[in-house]
Amino acid sequence: MPVKRTDPYLSFRFRVEVGNLIVANVSEVSGLQMEVETESYAEGGVNDFTHNFPKRTKYQPLVLKRGITDLDDFWSWYKDVRAGTIERKNVAVILMDLTESDKWRWDFRGAYPVKWTGPELKADSNTIAFESIEMVHQGIIDE
Repeated sequence: MPVKRTDPYLSFRFRVEVGNLIVANVSEVSGLQMEVETESYAEGGVNDFTHNFPKRTKYQPLVLKRGITDLDDFWSWYKDVRAGTIERKNVAVILMDLTESDKWRWDFRGAYPVKWTGPELKADSNTIAFESIEMVHQGIIDE
């Protein structure tokens, strides 16, 4: 029987969708993390372990990082939230294989920015000016 190769996917082949737009110039994504909180209970007379009961799922903020261009959609979205106009958008992070076929997809519901970080500006450096946007969301869609 032939062995099927299961090489891991490369982390630099991805795309991000915010709302219905593909944000192709995102260079880094972090915050793909969720955790089930637990509550410990030490039962009387049971001395060799502690019960851990699941409570709720906690999600980390999603952070998108990209080089600054003439597109100011992240900055505008953050300014609107700061002014009190919160527009929630669904965000998708899609991991692709070498043929650029979608392999993994994480869909975040109801995201909006809570932090915008501009570039570090240094006169003696020739690096790309990056911005990042940190978003909270209402969880990962399981459809």
